[in-house]
Amino acid sequence: MNWVAIIPLIIFLAIIFWVGLYASRYVQSSKTFMQEYFLGERSLGGFVLAMTMTATYGSASSFIGGPGTAYTQGLGWVLLAMSQVVTGYFVLMVLGKKFAIVTRRYKAITMVDYLKERYKSPVVVILSSISIIVFLFSAMAAQWIGGARLVESLTGLSYITALFIFAASVLIYVTIGGFRAVALTDAVQGTVMFIGTLILLIATIIAGGGIPNIIADLKAENPNLITPFGAEGTLSPAYVSSFWILVGVGVIALPQIAVRAMSYKNAKSMHRALIIGTIVVGFIMLNMHLIGVFARPILPGIDVGDKVMPLIALETMPAWLAGIVLAAPMAAIMSTVDSLLILVSSTVVKDVYINYIKPDATHQTVKRLSLAVTAILGVIVLIMALDPPDLIIWLNLFAFGGLEAAFIWPVVLGLYWKEGNKYGAIASIITGVSLYTLSDLLPKALTNVLSASSLDSISSLFQPFGMHAVVVPVIASFFAYIIVSLLTRRLIPEQLKPKY
Repeated sequence: MNWVAIIPLIIFLAIIFWVGLYASRYVQSSKTFMQEYFLGERSLGGFVLAMTMTATYGSASSFIGGPGTAYTQGLGWVLLAMSQVVTGYFVLMVLGKKFAIVTRRYKAITMVDYLKERYKSPVVVILSSISIIVFLFSAMAAQWIGGARLVESLTGLSYITALFIFAASVLIYVTIGGFRAVALTDAVQGTVMFIGTLILLIATIIAGGGIPNIIADLKAENPNLITPFGAEGTLSPAYVSSFWILVGVGVIALPQIAVRAMSYKNAKSMHRALIIGTIVVGFIMLNMHLIGVFARPILPGIDVGDKVMPLIALETMPAWLAGIVLAAPMAAIMSTVDSLLILVSSTVVKDVYINYIKPDATHQTVKRLSLAVTAILGVIVLIMALDPPDLIIWLNLFAFGGLEAAFIWPVVLGLYWKEGNKYGAIASIITGVSLYTLSDLLPKALTNVLSASSLDSISSLFQPFGMHAVVVPVIASFFAYIIVSLLTRRLIPEQLKPKY
């Protein structure tokens, strides 16, 4: 066990625990428990808002899975990954002040709260809650796996032991601290991510003998590694462009990101977060994916892509510095896990239990249930992560696509188009989720049943021109929302239409 590398990581975790304990004081003393536990009482400043968005979005997929895929695909994956630069900008510009004003008027604590008040439909709430729980379990499982891979590579412990250590660390401070703990630790973790990626990129370039030497080595191994088309030529222009929807524009619909757009203090905080968040996301994503590509000549033959980041850090730097730098991906993973836990917990407690099971639940009951649900959800995800895939990025991207197909139009058009109604929202969610699930899972389910040509025909139906599976469901759900809303607008009384 590499204690020199582990000690800085332990110190980092101790700081995070201290922040969690500090935030728990607000939870214990707050008179509005749900506003505090699930939204930090809407008091985030610009820097904290930018960092919590960056750290929540920059997950195990970005810091472990992303570099692992870049290691396999080459510079083409770096180009694809840079579509993420606009994430914070799009979320805050499209949802912006209007979303914050409307959610305050509705007294919404979660995105489903907003949908409930906007559409006045139990069906919309139930469909939204199910979508969040199903797809975010996939996203959370990816984070647990990424954290365990990191601890496993750093310590030499078995994957299962590493998974339990990581899970225990996150569950304790999220359960006691709530959203404020998440936001404050995100500010610390985002800063660590920013500095850590820069140090590791410099160390990797030096170890590879400089950028020209690294590029020459990649070209000698496989010329495709330095083209936009990937190692096997599979990154077509249509596929790469479609990622602007999946990890660019579509991020507006991710509940864990959208909830940040209702948690800031004032307009000045939002404007500051726009600038800081865009710079930080662009810087981190470029560095992380370049590290993955540049690691290939230095450490050839890594069989599990998710181990590239920790292995290259231990290879290119002194152990103590590697431990500090590896706090960056640990920060990214923990910050995403804690956000997703809080989000799913709020969906179960606020959107299902209080809305439809016990609306008159006491303050103390809600408090105890929120803490218990957060802990139980973490244990369930831990069980799901016991049998991990080789590359967690695909698990994470599956969750992204499902959430975007479900929510992008009910959220955005619900905010800006008053003719949108509950029937359109229901049609949009069902169309988006159904098509996305079919396009992503059907070809895999029929792999051993149909011939290769038949599978290609099915794939081209759902993924025309080789685009990502999210594109067709997002387009189809848009038309479903518009058409059904127009056809049913006379069924909605004028007083139930939004006044904003």
